[in-house]
Amino acid sequence: MDLLEIAKNNTKKNQPFYVKMLSLFSVVRGYNILLIVIAQYLASIFIFSPEKSLRYVLLDIDLYFIVLATTCVIAAGYIINNFYDFETDKINKPIKSKIDALVSQKIKLRIYFFLNFLGVCFGFLVSWRAALFFSVYIFLIWLYSHKLKKYPLTGLFSAAVLALLPFFAVFVYYKNFSEIIFTHAAFLFFILLIRELIKDLEKIKGDFVKNYQTIAVKYGEYFTKILITFLALLTLNPIYFLLKYPEIGGMRYYFYVSIVVLILFVCFLWFSKNKRHYTLLHVALKLLILAGVFSLALIDYSVIINKLL
Repeated sequence: MDLLEIAKNNTKKNQPFYVKMLSLFSVVRGYNILLIVIAQYLASIFIFSPEKSLRYVLLDIDLYFIVLATTCVIAAGYIINNFYDFETDKINKPIKSKIDALVSQKIKLRIYFFLNFLGVCFGFLVSWRAALFFSVYIFLIWLYSHKLKKYPLTGLFSAAVLALLPFFAVFVYYKNFSEIIFTHAAFLFFILLIRELIKDLEKIKGDFVKNYQTIAVKYGEYFTKILITFLALLTLNPIYFLLKYPEIGGMRYYFYVSIVVLILFVCFLWFSKNKRHYTLLHVALKLLILAGVFSLALIDYSVIINKLL
């Protein structure tokens, strides 16, 4: 019997340990966390500290604890978000919600508090400021899951800001305040805003039933599509400025592809009519973000060679 069949039976008692672990992996979205860890390290190597050797960055114990703290806090964030969205997920993500339900809400909350405790402890191993940062981050994630996400503008912007904060922690650690970093952040911020609006369209049915006042629910699909189109146009601005920086090296090809993807994305958006279409658009944005993470390694070929040597 596979995990999906077990989920359909929806029995929590006497489940094998590996089944509960897979269910928990689904709740904390382990694949997303792995991507964030890779992105933090690649950004540290090629953007935040390009002058430092690969060995120095990889063996930097403080950076290691920052990444560990980020991993714990984000995993806990997914758990509390899953806790508050349990009823809407039954409508929007029926199969995933059944898999997630194989671990009881009580156990999820215990793991949530334990992961947050670990996150703050790892922060303390770096400095009291890092611990304070992650404590505030924990509170903001809870506030978003409990309250902010239910309202149009606060839900949209807070979700994008929370997704950027893990990189802000590394950014402050290296104290690299160059223009190119802020331009990269602006590009990612617009992409994240678009992704949140697509997610609102994707789960509009469940949000409407639970009276979550997202932009898609309050202002309708047509207005949401106009807003996404406007944000896609705004995204071209940081791309334009990034292409003017010679420091981005081979990553410029990623931004050329991004322009094409955004144009096709907007075209397909206006022909989208149902959840399946919006899911495809959501996947396209995920792939664009994934490609952006790994394209960080293309910023400077000589840096790669020098760091490896």
